[in-house]
Amino acid sequence: MKLTGKQKRFLRANANHLRPIFSVGKNGLNEVWLNEVIQAVNKRELVKISIQQSADVDVDDVKQFVEDNSEIQVVQTIGKTVLLFNQSNNPAHRDISNGVFNL
Repeated sequence: MKLTGKQKRFLRANANHLRPIFSVGKNGLNEVWLNEVIQAVNKRELVKISIQQSADVDVDDVKQFVEDNSEIQVVQTIGKTVLLFNQSNNPAHRDISNGVFNL
């Protein structure tokens, strides 16, 4: 599923008030971390991740790892923050994706 520019703007507007709920530190990226992110995105649909200064990875590494190993899409990267989106499997949690796909 490829997002249009209008859909990305909608998601960025909805994520404006969000705080990062995950971070990448010196332990780097691994499957356990990714599984936790997938569960959070499945529940919330829109999640921010921050990359700590001590991390051995940068924004591009996180983006590549998440997109290659899951269905989650990276909507935006700003500095050391990554915005992730994926439609929830549970219809009760699809508030944001209903707005995205109605555009």
